[in-house]
Amino acid sequence: MPKSAKRFDRLLRVRTLQLGQVRSQEVSARAKVAQEEALRTRIAQLAANVAPAAEQGMATAFIAAAHYRDRLNQSAQVATQRVEVAEQNLTRAESATREAKRDQTAIEKLIARGEAEAALKALRALEAMPPTGKNRHDIC
Repeated sequence: MPKSAKRFDRLLRVRTLQLGQVRSQEVSARAKVAQEEALRTRIAQLAANVAPAAEQGMATAFIAAAHYRDRLNQSAQVATQRVEVAEQNLTRAESATREAKRDQTAIEKLIARGEAEAALKALRALEAMPPTGKNRHDIC
């Protein structure tokens, strides 16, 4: 096996490992986005469900409800920011996955080209060889 073929095989193994790592990072980024969106949705539901309790005095109930809504709205804003950050990280991970796949495909193409060139070289060497053997059959 020539040096370049060994080098390409090694590069292909490395690029394949890198692609696997990048894909796993992309999957975790997708999971993070889903988790943050679920959190944002849950906070929005909680904020919508805050209502004054009937047992308490009306003023106290309204003050408590307003306080909890305010806190939930602050949490919702933070959750929205976290979703945006998670989506940015997902975009970066998708971009890294595309680059890693492009690198791996390039190495695979170089290997295929090298194999095709080696096959052509072997065919040309066979064509260039002098003919061997004689026709051992006499005219019948």
